[in-house]
Order: sequence, then C-alpha cells, then structure tokens
Amino acid sequence: MMKAKEIRDLDAGAMGQKLVDYRKELFNLRFQHATAQLENTQRIKAVRRTIARIETIIQEKTGA
Repeated sequence: MMKAKEIRDLDAGAMGQKLVDYRKELFNLRFQHATAQLENTQRIKAVRRTIARIETIIQEKTGA
C-alpha cells in the first residue's frame, strides 16, 4: 500500500491514475470475496484506505 508521502510526491495525473487502478482492484477484490475465492480479506480494507488517502490528498492540493 502507498503511504501518504509517496502519494504526495506524485503529480495530479499520476494520482488520478493510481485512484483508477485502486478502484478497479477493489472491484475485483469484492467480486472474489463474493464468490469465496479471496483468501486475504484484509486486502479490501487496505485498498479502501489507500483510496481514501489519495482522495484526501487530491482535496488538499485542489484547496476544495
């Protein structure tokens, strides 16, 4: 998982791409969990937190 410092070092385009990538991964993890194929369910929580970190840093940078 990415730490906040690593995310802050990215530019806006890279942050947006990471956000898309993590959302796709979360979708796939949820699908695997629903079909009982996911062994590490803790990964869902970690991905959700990383998405929240990225969104928070984007908000900080835009000043909204």
